[in-house]
Formats: sequence, C-alpha cells, structure tokens
Amino acid sequence: MKVVIIGGGIGGMTTAILLKNAGFKVCICEKETGIPARGNAFLMHAEGLDIIESLNPTPNKLQLPGKMIDSFMLKRPNDTTVKYQKLNPWQCIKRSDLIAFLYSLMPKENILSNRAFSHFQYDSNNIAVAAVFENGEIEYGDVFIGSDGAYSAVRNHLFGTTTFTPVEVKEFVGVATCPELVQQHPNLFKKFLSKEKGLSFGYIPTSDTELVWFMQFDVSLVQHKENTECMKEISNLLLKDFPADVQSILQQNDFNTTYTWNTRDFDLLPSFHKNNVVLIGDAAHLALPFTSAGTTNALKDALAITRLLATKETPEKAFEAFYAERAPEVKEHTLLGRDLKYKFLHPEVDNDDDIKIPLIEKQLPIEKTRPVYKKVHVLYFTDPVCSTCWLIQPQLRRLKLEYGDYLEIEYCMGGLLPSWENFNRGGISNPAEAAENWRQAALQNEMPINPDIWLYNPLPSSYPPSIAFKAAQMQDTDKSIIFLRRINEMLFLESKNIIENVLLHNAAYDAGLDAARLMRDLEGKAQQLFEADLELARELQISILPTFIFTDKFNNSTVLKGFQQYDAFENTLISFIPFAKKKTIKRDMEALFKVFPTLTTKEFSFLADVDIVTAEELLTSLFKDGTILQQVNNRSGIIWKLNPNWFQ
Repeated sequence: MKVVIIGGGIGGMTTAILLKNAGFKVCICEKETGIPARGNAFLMHAEGLDIIESLNPTPNKLQLPGKMIDSFMLKRPNDTTVKYQKLNPWQCIKRSDLIAFLYSLMPKENILSNRAFSHFQYDSNNIAVAAVFENGEIEYGDVFIGSDGAYSAVRNHLFGTTTFTPVEVKEFVGVATCPELVQQHPNLFKKFLSKEKGLSFGYIPTSDTELVWFMQFDVSLVQHKENTECMKEISNLLLKDFPADVQSILQQNDFNTTYTWNTRDFDLLPSFHKNNVVLIGDAAHLALPFTSAGTTNALKDALAITRLLATKETPEKAFEAFYAERAPEVKEHTLLGRDLKYKFLHPEVDNDDDIKIPLIEKQLPIEKTRPVYKKVHVLYFTDPVCSTCWLIQPQLRRLKLEYGDYLEIEYCMGGLLPSWENFNRGGISNPAEAAENWRQAALQNEMPINPDIWLYNPLPSSYPPSIAFKAAQMQDTDKSIIFLRRINEMLFLESKNIIENVLLHNAAYDAGLDAARLMRDLEGKAQQLFEADLELARELQISILPTFIFTDKFNNSTVLKGFQQYDAFENTLISFIPFAKKKTIKRDMEALFKVFPTLTTKEFSFLADVDIVTAEELLTSLFKDGTILQQVNNRSGIIWKLNPNWFQ
C-alpha cells in the first residue's frame, strides 16, 4: 500500500516515518522548497516525546533537540508571584530543530518539495487515485493523508471552506539569544499575566543560550499592521511596565524573525476523512495556543493512524476508528482552549488560586469499576515534629501497599507543640529534653533521626508547619502527604527549622504543589482548617501522637495510640473486613522506588522483607553503580533517592 502524505511538517513527517517503519510505501509532498522552517518553538509533553523517541530506536540514535522544562512560574507585571510549581518534564524545542531531526530519519528520495496541493483525481467510485499539485505534478497512491496545517487545502477540498472563529487574541512569537537569562532559570517556563486586561508575556529556554518568547494580547488593545516595525512598537508599548527580564528580551530580539499568529480555531469536523483521504493534526482539528497541545496532538494522530492502518481490514475502517479514538480528546482540548481564551480576555473572572497552568498533561484512564466493599476510614492524628510519627513510617507505608484498597486515611494535625511556654508532654518540657528524647529514639530504632535541631536552632512551635500542611491539603490531598514527608525529611534528617517560609516554599515545590499559592494560604483559610483539626482533637480527647481511629461502615471504631507494630494495623483492619486480601508487594528496587521516591534503609528493609544489613549492602551497591540511586547522607543516617535519570 502506498501512502501519500500532503504536508511535510512535524505531524506529516512523524506519520511518514512511523508508516515506513511499519512497512508501508510512503511519499511526502511538501509545498515549501527544502526543509520547512516556519514557526519558532513549542513545548512537548512526555507523551509526544515518547513518540519522537520511538522513531529512532537504533543504538547510534540521534540526540533529540531541545531543553527540558520542569518548572512553571506565573507572575503579575509588577513581579508579584502568583504560581510556582514543579512540572512533569516537558521539552521546549525549536520547530526548525525538530523538523531537521525528522528529515534526517527519512530517505531524501521519499520527500518531494515545491508541491502545493491543488486537488485530487478520482475514479468512478469517488476514490482518490492521485494528488495533483499547483506545479502540475501528480502523485498516485492508495491512501492520502492531509497534514497541511491550519489552513489546509486538503480540508477545504474535502469539506468546503472552513469557518474559523474570529481572531480575538494575537500572539507574537520570537527566539532571542539571552544566555545570562537562561542561566538564571535554565529549566523554567516563566509567564507574566495582566490582571486588568488580556495581555501576557512568557519565555522558555530552548537551549543553553536561546529562549523562545511570546506575547499574547487582546486585539482591541491596539491596532496592528502586519509588519516588523509595527510589531516592535506594539511590543514595547504594551510591555513597557513589565519587569526588567522582559525588557531585556525585547532588546535582544530580532523582530525580522518574529512571527504573528492570528489565533483561531474551528468546530470539530463531522469526520476526519472521505473515503481513502484522511486529515491529521491542525488540518483535522485546530486548537487555540492556550493549551500547548497542538504538536502533541499531531504526534498522537500520527501514532494512531499508523496503528489503525496496519491493523484494520480497510483504510475506511481505519479512518472511522481513528475519528472515534481521537475526536473526543481533541474536542475537549478545543473547548478548553476557548475557555482559557475567555478567561484571558476577562481576567477578572479568575482569582489567583483558580488560574490554570497553560499546559495539558497526559490524561490517565478513568477507573470505571468500584470495590464491592466500603473502605475502612482511618483518622490519623499526627504532627510534623512528632518523632514517633516518623518512626512508624515503615509500617504505614507497608500498610498502604498491602491493604491500600481497603483503607481511606485522613490526615489531621494534632498540635503537638503550641510553644515551649508551660509545655510538658511525655516527659519533655524544653528543647534540650526533646533532643535527648530524639537521641534515645535514634538508638532504639533503625529510622535515622538527627536531634541537633533542638540544640542549635529549636522550633518555637509546630503550628507553622502544621498550618502549611493544611494549606497543602487545600490544593491536593495526595501531594500534601508528599509535602509532609518532605518537611519530615528536612527536620529529622537535615536538621532544618521547618517554620521558615523558604523551607516550606521549597517543600511545596518539591511535592509538586503551587508553592506561591501555599504561601498565600498560610495566612488565610489554612489557619482555620488547622484550628478545626485542633478542635476535633479536643473533642476526641487525643492526647498521644500518633493516634489512629479505624471506623467501619457500621460506625464501629478501634483506636490505636502511639507506636505500633505492623501486626496491630493488620489485625485491626481484618477485624473490620475479614475477607480483606493482602496485596502481594513487588519487593524489587524499581517497584518500591516508583511508589516511594525516597526511602530510608529501614523502610527499604521493611518493605523488601530483608534484614537491615542486606538492605544497606544492596542499596550501597546500587548507589556505587552510579545509575540507579542517589544518596543523601546525613550524620543521622541515609535516605535513598531515585536517580531522576534512571527511568530515562
């Protein structure tokens, strides 16, 4: 089967390479002469990167161009930070670099230039047999794929003139050489967003010296003529009050190579094909730029169309299945882009906490089945400075692995240390006694604890980090547990004073939370939520931390107080759900570190079911290997951290 692809951009080239690798005969027809270079740069998520990586599986594979982006910061034009959050890694890639990369993977004889599409020739059954181009050349084939972009001539030929939404937002996009700025924030997507009008500016590194920048603006703000001088004047006018890094980029930018995008989209087509001709990428579905999903969607189209052509009985069936698979997702992206555009043009509708990161992450499948039982609710009273709560982590982590399907654990703060004034709890009345208590705990247990914090920089209260935990819960309950773990590590291992805002900010970022929002919430609702936890603790007469209150669907309860062996947790659960089946833990290093990115030697020993000496020998050997684990070694002991490059 011969497949003729009309359009040699990213989607078309990726489709061609995938089809060629699958055994199809492929011809690419590109309207430009040579490698098309229009466009500047874009962000690509791991989903798209995986597809690109799969194109070049050879041992001597080419290095994928671009710069990894793992953080997002949103500011106001006055430099006030609104959001600061870790991202699952994206790659910022110059379009010309990726196109060159793709062209290097395809034999030159398969690529025909200077072929602007004109029309198809059809047989008596209305099946396309050849594509005719404006230069008079004709290419015969069995299947034709239109990948000729937003203003697709193939789409117009199939479905008539496209009705686009009106242009309400324009976007300038340029690439500037700013090595000093890139070195300051080498992996950061930084964006400034006006609160008063539809105006934003952002920049993202594409290499160690270059960055791509964009300015989006409401077309009603200024009259725009399509020329370089006007573009420069508008940029300087609208951005004159933006911070120094914005001014520096504008000064370094060459506006002769800057593009203007008239942002628009169109409604979902009733079909992506007619007979043996199909559309992919922007030719099939055009989304507004607010989602950064266009390139990844084109790559997902390429992967889907290749798989379906290779497995379905006929091209027609493949194309029907293609529409059924891809249309729901791209429709959702179109609607999301329109919603984000509305909010951009009406910035007053969103408060700072509601502003979304302008990136679409990979969507996980929705769980459609539910357990046939009601989970046991566990009310867990803890505190960031509670040493027993730290010592019990191996048991808690194992409980979640083996019986997590039966448990619903709710974290509440117990308010262990209001202040040292008149404090007397568990034989501790001052920081020196707390240090001795921790020292004894470290001797009696295999979980590492460093008591130095109480001798050299004692916390005056556990309330500030407790309030920070409630602020984390306001954003994401799962990530709040990661946040609590991180501040535990800071305190018990690194001997850091976790009432300091900079540490709480860093821990929020490490946990994948919006660190800027967390700092705002510390002064607001988080305090009220913390007070509610304290009130609940008083009502339930919680006097020992940790305390676990197990409650079943009949409102029967069992309370466990203080340090517990694993059997106590297991037996309590089974008393409520006798048929509960223990899940078999994958005890290998890879499986455990995928669930828990950091582990102490004791935790690894307990979860892997090996003695502490064997665990330390295994972890040390993997660390010395240099490719598996990273080691954070403190005076109090060792915590093992997965090397972020290992999965790559």
